[in-house]
Amino acid sequence: MTKEDLIKNLGTIAKSGTSAFVEKMQTSGDLNLIGQFGVGFYSAYLIADYVKVVNKHNDEKQYVWESKAGGAFAISEDVWNKPLGRGTEIRLHLREEAGEYLEEIKLKLLARILYHGQ
Repeated sequence: MTKEDLIKNLGTIAKSGTSAFVEKMQTSGDLNLIGQFGVGFYSAYLIADYVKVVNKHNDEKQYVWESKAGGAFAISEDVWNKPLGRGTEIRLHLREEAGEYLEEIKLKLLARILYHGQ
């Protein structure tokens, strides 16, 4: 993604839907809500307090998009992380109570459920 894509795709959704999404998930816990909000990316806030996206487009410098679940976000030129070459890296700063998602068995189970629907 270009810097403009980061603003348009991640930033717009952050401002319009993140707070409402997190609020609904906390009150109902219904995973079907993810589809209603249009982008599964924001389900990251169910387990993370803070999300950082490191991104490098072929024709641009490397940028970091970062946000808390409140809807505000920041984008800056990345001068401190290892250069990606190109591509995207997503970093989740997990909530204290979400430690189980660091366990390999839990991640494999979730991947199986998401892929096979079981």
